Amino acid sequence: MANTREIVTKAVIGKGKKTFTTTNRTRPEEIPTTILGCWVINHHFTGVKTGDKITIQGTYDVNIWYSYDNDTKTNVLKEKNTYNEVVNVRPRENSDTTEGSEDIIVRSLKQPSCTKVDIENGEIVYTVEKELGIELVGDVKVKIETNDEEDPWDEIVDEKEVEKKIEEEVKEDFIREDNII
Repeated sequence: MANTREIVTKAVIGKGKKTFTTTNRTRPEEIPTTILGCWVINHHFTGVKTGDKITIQGTYDVNIWYSYDNDTKTNVLKEKNTYNEVVNVRPRENSDTTEGSEDIIVRSLKQPSCTKVDIENGEIVYTVEKELGIELVGDVKVKIETNDEEDPWDEIVDEKEVEKKIEEEVKEDFIREDNII
């Protein structure tokens, strides 16, 4: 006979992703002539729920390699950027979570990368793009069907007892010389 039960478990109750684009300006010590490269490293972030919104706080380092003095010398500009991104992830279904009991999981779906770098009036203008995925995890009630029938019991066989029984039942003189043809 089947019955239903309600169990409470943790599940993803809201999920979303968003691409963020940031443009920054910086002025190096020298007047740059050419941009030779730009890369983003050391990306760290956390997510916190504040009311109905999720705030993602993070940092990353930007290294810009450039030439100056009519392309005769090079230097690397190192800059640490911080960000606060606010997103709204709505629960997909009714959940019995109390305010503040949800867990926030933030993943970097696309690591920050420099998509554009220009020189404007002696300043370096660069654009960084990143994609973050946010999951809201909370308690949900799930109904499951249960079966009241008990599973059959498996017979436990002791190997020592089996060996002993074989020893007792085997007759060593089962082949007698008078039965040989």
